[in-house]
Amino acid sequence: MQDAIQKADTLIEALGWIRQFRGKTTVIKLGGSIMKDEDALRHVLVDIVFMETVGMRPVLVHGGGAAISAAMDEAGIAPNFIHGRRVTDQKTLEIVESVLAGQVNQRLAELIEEIGGRAMTLNFESTPVLIGEKLDLQVDGESVDLGFVGRVTEVERAVIENLCYAGTIPVIPSMCLDDQGQKYNVNADTAATTVAQLLGADKLVFLSDVNGVRRDKEDESTLINSLSATEARELIASGVIDSGMIPKVEACLETLDRGVQKVHIIDGRIRHSLLLEIYTSSGVGTQITK
Repeated sequence: MQDAIQKADTLIEALGWIRQFRGKTTVIKLGGSIMKDEDALRHVLVDIVFMETVGMRPVLVHGGGAAISAAMDEAGIAPNFIHGRRVTDQKTLEIVESVLAGQVNQRLAELIEEIGGRAMTLNFESTPVLIGEKLDLQVDGESVDLGFVGRVTEVERAVIENLCYAGTIPVIPSMCLDDQGQKYNVNADTAATTVAQLLGADKLVFLSDVNGVRRDKEDESTLINSLSATEARELIASGVIDSGMIPKVEACLETLDRGVQKVHIIDGRIRHSLLLEIYTSSGVGTQITK
C-alpha cells in the first residue's frame, strides 16, 4: 500500500507541471551517443511518447554522428572535422543522407510507433521541413570551406505544427535544403536550436552524455541545477564552463535571446531523465533561463 501511495504522490507532483506545459512545444535534440545505447534510446522515446500523451507537443531533432562515421569507415573514407563540424564532400553527403535522413530517421519513427506513439519522418523522401544555405564558417577571420555543410534559416512551421496538433511526433534529421534544391549536412545542436527559435518553442532539451553543467567537470555531484543567462556567461568567463560545453551553453544562450523560455542539458542515458527533468521540481540536469 505504501508503494502505491508513493506512486500516487509522484503523479500528483507531476500534475502541476503537466498542466503548465500542456499545449506547449518542446524541441528535443537527440544525439548519436544516446542512439548507440539501445536501452537508453528506448527509455528516451518512451518519455517522449508520454509527453505527447499528456498534452505536450514534442518535436524530435536528431543527429547520427556515430552511425555516419561507421558507414564512412566501411566505405574507406576517413572523417575530417573542423571546429566540431564534419567536412562533407559529395561522397560523404551521400552517406550522410542515406544514414541520417534514411536509416536513422526511419528507425526512430518505427521505434516510437512500436512503443505506442505516432510519428512522422520529415526527411527528403517524405516532407523536408528544414530550409537553409551553405555555412560560411569563419576561423581567425578566414573563411573555411566545409563542403556541403549548411545552416538552417527557415522551417516549414505549418507542417510541424499540424503534426503536433494531430498528436503525431515530428522526427527531423539534421539536414537542410537550399532554394536550389541542394542538400546540406547540418550540425544537430545548431539545427535543434534554430528549430526551437523558429517554432517559438517553450523549451529546448539537449540530451547529452553528461548530466549538465558542473562546477567541477570531473565531479558529477557538482551539478548546477539551474542557471540564469547572466550566471552562465560568468561561468564561461571564469573558466568553470570550458571546452566542449562552451558551444553548447552558448547555443543555449542564443536560443534564450530569441524567445525560448528555458533550455535544459541532461544526461539521456539516465533512465527517464527527460520526465524527471520536466515533471519534477528538482530535475536531474541543468536548466538555463533568461
